[in-house]
Amino acid sequence: MHHREIPLTLLILMFISTSEEICISRHHITAVEGEPFYLKCCPSSSEHKNKTATIKWYKNESHGPTELRSGGSPRIILHDYVLEFWPVEMDDSGSYSCQMGNDTQAWKLNVIRRSKNSCFTEKQVISKVVEVKKTLQVPCENNYFQNLANRTSLYKDCEKIDFNFNLNLKKIAEFKDGGYYTCVFFLHHAGKLFNVTKTFNITIIGDHSSIIPALLGPKLTPVKVELGKDIQLNCSALLNEKDVVYWNTWRENGSDPNVHEEEGTRIRTPDGKWLASKTLRIENVNEKNLNFLYNCTVASKGGTDTKSFILLRKDMADIPGHVFTRGMIVAALISVSMVCLVIMGVIYRVDLALFYRHFTGRDETLTDGKTYDAFVSYLKECRPENGEEYTFAVEILPRVLEKHFGYKLCIFERDVVPGRAVVDEIHSLIEKSRRLIIVLSKSYMSNEVRYELESGLHEALVERKIKIILIEFTPVGDFTFLPQSLKLLKSHRILKWKAEKSLSYNSRFWKNLLYLMPAKTVKPCGDESEVLPVLSQA
Repeated sequence: MHHREIPLTLLILMFISTSEEICISRHHITAVEGEPFYLKCCPSSSEHKNKTATIKWYKNESHGPTELRSGGSPRIILHDYVLEFWPVEMDDSGSYSCQMGNDTQAWKLNVIRRSKNSCFTEKQVISKVVEVKKTLQVPCENNYFQNLANRTSLYKDCEKIDFNFNLNLKKIAEFKDGGYYTCVFFLHHAGKLFNVTKTFNITIIGDHSSIIPALLGPKLTPVKVELGKDIQLNCSALLNEKDVVYWNTWRENGSDPNVHEEEGTRIRTPDGKWLASKTLRIENVNEKNLNFLYNCTVASKGGTDTKSFILLRKDMADIPGHVFTRGMIVAALISVSMVCLVIMGVIYRVDLALFYRHFTGRDETLTDGKTYDAFVSYLKECRPENGEEYTFAVEILPRVLEKHFGYKLCIFERDVVPGRAVVDEIHSLIEKSRRLIIVLSKSYMSNEVRYELESGLHEALVERKIKIILIEFTPVGDFTFLPQSLKLLKSHRILKWKAEKSLSYNSRFWKNLLYLMPAKTVKPCGDESEVLPVLSQA
């Protein structure tokens, strides 16, 4: 290669590297309301060579994908591989995809609200841990918007600080340097001023390289003993790896034969230090062992630290017989009472939890943004052999949970608007629900409910956004037809419908179901019957 070709090659490699950095390959992305934002496709090698490939952008709505076009909105701009938002707003949350020939990429965008009381948003903070006296660096860099910024400011705990460090704050870390550092990039676009933020949570920790060794506990520890008994003295120290801990028990006339130094233990703590322990065992304590200082020492290159133990005779005071007897009786009664309370708490834990909800007026549904309290999954085909199961799902559950207890259920046949894409609609409704209630029977698994079950299991076990309640309407002896992941469901989330025993609103079945439903402030309807129609148990 000629020398004059080398700069051109390096320039091409730098462009390719920069292009790859700003491509967004993550499928789940979070953006802050009111800030400029972008999505960029990363074309495959084959599509990258195909320069004639048409690039199309789509937003997946509830009724299906909608193509995004230039000029459709003054906020949203298309630049081939890039989709820009000036700025992004709450309504922009959703699923996006770009199509380049045979190549398709998809993202799920979640727009969060900007904090009104702070210059940054907690969910967008990058955490960094720096050791004291090491280099603290805050990189105020943004791969995409860096070149568009005409000014950059740096804030610590939302107070502006001097920033003359060429886009990077770099200094020797001190303990006072801990805090939130926010880089603000100011951009001009279409005659308006925008800003993009990037926040770091800097935590300064102690130097792990070397510490001053120290023994734990007071420098002098008196220990009361009984003559003729054995005693163990434990000495612990925080030290460096090569420091040593030892006991000094030597007397003028030699060592005591009943004093033995045990092998020590040493473990490494999570912050990189060492914790060492060494035990001194004294057998058959006698008069010579009393009032003598047993010294424990930790030694290092920088010096030593010593603590002492002194053995004192224990005063043996006789306890009157009647006091001892009464004390034993009281202790036994307290123990029995505690055991009874624990047993009662275990047996009536559901009743206690429901009483606590009612007493405190606790409501979990106020700020989670969900629409429904539960999505009900059931067999949709109303045949003679499963008519009671169908009636239970579409009539009994709504009558009790909605009219009597004030919950809001999502029933597919009742709440889904005809004509929409069924798969997308089901997934959207499950995302809007706090619980997934599965009315299970031998005929449950079918093509109509398989997607509901799989989508709900994904939300419960992977996304952790929903909890599953399984109602075994009719006894199911063999669960092999269900997905393996359903076996991960906790046993207390499986309820069994027992025909006559479950009819009353105060039955154990409805109490357990209310316990598994989200806590909510409700006003029971007094006009409703306290007993439900009889449903047999197949």
